[in-house]
Parts: sequence; C-alpha cells; structure tokens
Amino acid sequence: PFVAGKLSCEGKVEHKFDMEPHKDNLLNYAKLCRERTQKSMVKTRKVQVLDNDHGMSMRPMPGMVGLISSSSKEKRKPTPTKPSDVKRTRRDRRELENIIFKLFEKQPNWALKALVQETDQPEQFLKEILNDLCMYNKRGPNQGTHELKPEYKKSSEDAAGAAP
Repeated sequence: PFVAGKLSCEGKVEHKFDMEPHKDNLLNYAKLCRERTQKSMVKTRKVQVLDNDHGMSMRPMPGMVGLISSSSKEKRKPTPTKPSDVKRTRRDRRELENIIFKLFEKQPNWALKALVQETDQPEQFLKEILNDLCMYNKRGPNQGTHELKPEYKKSSEDAAGAAP
C-alpha cells in the first residue's frame, strides 16, 4: 500500500540468497573492505600550476573540429559591447510611447534590436513599454517581432484616416 511521502513495494520473494564470510576468512574480509574504502577515498585528480603559460595550451589550434562549431555559435549571438560612457538614457515614458507609435505607422512589425537602435533607449526599459503596447509574435511569418495590440492599431488607423 502507498503511504504519503514513503516508498513501498509489493511482491513475492521466490528465491533468497544470503551470504556471509566464513568464520576463518572474517579477518581477511574486514581487511578487504577497509582497503576498498581507502581506495575510494584517494583523489585521482590533481591541480597543477603552470609556470609562464599565457593560456596557449587552453586555446584550440586552427583547423580543429571543435573550433568550427564553437566559432559558428559565437557568430550567431553577437555580444553588444558598449562603452559605459555611451549608456542610453531613458526618455519620458509618454514621449517614448509616441515615438513607438510613429515607428509602427511606418512598419507594422519590428524586432527588438531594431527598436532599440531606432529609439536609442535601454533595452529593458523598451521591453517594459512594449509589453504594454505590443504583442510578441512567437510563430508565423513575423516570428520574433513585435506588433501593436489591436486596440492601438484601430486608433492609429482611425487617426490616420481622419487626418487627410
């Protein structure tokens, strides 16, 4: 039967086999067990400090198979390195929302990176605003892009239609 938090097993033992060392071999068996335990506690790995090594042994040599796959992964995800003095400053939220609406009038779908470049705003701040105004397309032809929510699309279309 099952008891909450406990493991249990039901079944029938058909064959049972118990083994004990012979009384004459008891001391030898105890010695064998001690040796096994001591061998298992011996550390086989050793740390060695390399003198005057500038990391050359850690670098893969050109033409190695592992290098090809790792370099292609590095190319796929570029890490933007911006100097700290060129950090983006946040604009007023309302002002940024207006800029985003104007960008979406030009083009219905935008990738996050493109929006960061166009608005020159911190990525995290832009994501917060996009979560309020946009839907993120996970599938389909516009996969990986943001699109205005329907309630904002209608108001922008109405405003565009009323202007001319």
